[in-house]
Amino acid sequence: MAFALHINMERCTGCNACVVACPVDALELYTVDPVTNEKIYKVKNGKAIVLDVDHELCAGCGVCVEACPFDVIQLAGPWVKGYKPLAKGME
Repeated sequence: MAFALHINMERCTGCNACVVACPVDALELYTVDPVTNEKIYKVKNGKAIVLDVDHELCAGCGVCVEACPFDVIQLAGPWVKGYKPLAKGME
């Protein structure tokens, strides 16, 4: 089963701890070149623009949540392609 993550990029410093910790390589951290629209994997000024999650790979183990020193990532629950998970209590 795939899982969804809530990510607060305003708090992200681009430390890459979550990417390194992920046992299934479901996370990718990068910036985007404004001219070419290409991915740049060297995060500029310590600030990431995109933390991409491969929801099909994510096992929901929470290792990335624990690895993040800035509380950027929260495990949101099962991911259903095309649908966003409902908030707790709204099932």
